[in-house]
Amino acid sequence: MRYIRYAFLAAIAVCLVAVAAANRDTVTLNLLPQDLADVAAWNFSIQLPLFLVIFASVIAGLLIGFFWEWMREHKHRAEATRHKKVAQNLNREVEKLRGEKHAGKDEVLALLEAKG
Repeated sequence: MRYIRYAFLAAIAVCLVAVAAANRDTVTLNLLPQDLADVAAWNFSIQLPLFLVIFASVIAGLLIGFFWEWMREHKHRAEATRHKKVAQNLNREVEKLRGEKHAGKDEVLALLEAKG
């Protein structure tokens, strides 16, 4: 299984290197469209290789997706936490009731009954 994972990672690495080699041309990224930049009287622009723009876009999309999914699952995590607290309270109550049940009995018999 480990070799399959390494082969898969190697294939991804080869693909990423091929994309980077094929997209080495420099592109200009502008913060605003040209017409809007003329009205605002300023524009931020930077020149980067195209493969960096592609990789940064993929990484940004993954991070946004992970964050969105984490926010979407908040209600499920909160409900699971509530259920866990209820189960802990019920377990404490069961142990307390077992202790009260065996209050006047022999300790050995109480232990045997608790195990079985």
